Amino acid sequence: MAEFDLIVIGSGPGGYVAAIRASQLGQKVAIVERESLGGICLNWGCIPTKALLKSGEKYESLSHLKDYGLSADNAGFDFDAIIQRSRGVAATMNKGVAYLMKKNKIEVIEGTAKLEKGPSGASGAPKVVIALKAGGSRTVEAKTVMLAVGARARAIPQIGLEADGDRIWAYREAMAPKTMPASIVVIGSGAIGVEFGSFYRALGAEVTVVEAVDRIMPVEDEEVSKAAQKAFEKRGMKFRTGCKVTKVSRGGKGVQVAIEAGGKAETLEAEVCISAVGITANTDGIGLEALGVNMDRGHITIDSHCQTNVKGLYAIGDCAGAPWLAHKASHEGIHAAEHIAGYRTPNVNSPIAGCTYAQPQVASVGITEQGAREAKREVKVGRFPFRVNGKAVAAGEIEGFVKVIFDAKTGALIGAHMLGAEVTEMIQGFVTAIAMEATEEDIHGIVYPHPTMSEAMHEAALDAYGRVLHI
Repeated sequence: MAEFDLIVIGSGPGGYVAAIRASQLGQKVAIVERESLGGICLNWGCIPTKALLKSGEKYESLSHLKDYGLSADNAGFDFDAIIQRSRGVAATMNKGVAYLMKKNKIEVIEGTAKLEKGPSGASGAPKVVIALKAGGSRTVEAKTVMLAVGARARAIPQIGLEADGDRIWAYREAMAPKTMPASIVVIGSGAIGVEFGSFYRALGAEVTVVEAVDRIMPVEDEEVSKAAQKAFEKRGMKFRTGCKVTKVSRGGKGVQVAIEAGGKAETLEAEVCISAVGITANTDGIGLEALGVNMDRGHITIDSHCQTNVKGLYAIGDCAGAPWLAHKASHEGIHAAEHIAGYRTPNVNSPIAGCTYAQPQVASVGITEQGAREAKREVKVGRFPFRVNGKAVAAGEIEGFVKVIFDAKTGALIGAHMLGAEVTEMIQGFVTAIAMEATEEDIHGIVYPHPTMSEAMHEAALDAYGRVLHI
């Protein structure tokens, strides 16, 4: 008889939430974690990076106090204290997850898991063999196993792009460095690259971001991408787009990044290089090949309920493919837990927002304008700038805009893209609208509180239909 109803491998934002939901549904649950409860997101990703970014934002705001009729002398920062605050935030959240595991009677097993064929061969869930952190091993069985093993920073050793803990950093090194670098080359302009660039630039570092394609943040709407680059450049960040990195090497007291663009070669020099070129799923060495699990470029293939092709084996989050976002992992974890418990859950089809917490912030959901046109969809597009929004003007946060995309035939909202202060908080309004299949009439009829920056969302929707009021 199986020892558990469910074993979750990995305690990141997908795994620990799935374990909690399964326990709520009466399942006997164990969770296996090889490092720290909360996974990379909570300990080395989403949460501590936001602590760093908040410190950078606060410090940067000191240079604009005069705009608010204020003054302060001798502004400065303690870099070690900034890092320690970030680590303290992560530690607090880690303790919170430990409390939740205890509260929900979930057994936590510390160690590294590997899957083997179960006692019933192909007809049963895999066994989980755990190399315990404290020493020795333990084999556990369950009716169902869920993989939430996440991902790690991608390395490209062929060109020397591999974190060394000194001059070449991935996200871990960038979050807890020993000293504040004077200059940085960031390779990759996705959310991770832009966020680290934004933080270090706020503290005064010279930051150059290198991107392989012809614009930064290439997954975002092109109009937002171009406006974001201009906003970041105003803050002193530099960008090299359409560049191929051919070699990263250490020399002297810094690092050299060789790039090629338009047939011309160039070498960028800095104290430190941050690699932000994507992720690699943690699917190697855990027994998937022997079980015959279907894979796609290193990621586990799943169906609409997060099931793999192996009976009794589910996979969620980063290890199961894009988008590589914590909230997507949590959503999948809850869905999978309910499906395992026999709930008649719908397919995993909720719209997923993307958020970048730089200065200014970027947030988006649904299709981009160019994506809609490439799909030959007839659309109506509306925009509204924050520079004429009353709350934004009063707050001194006039940078950016809201852009919305409606299907011209049905009126359905199909995309929203935002650049500006706190748009990562505002985007959920559009996520809800898309999930509930709202049309332009629904959004036009909503009463938005005044004065708020969210009024720009309303005005953008009005603009798409020629009804904008304040421009």
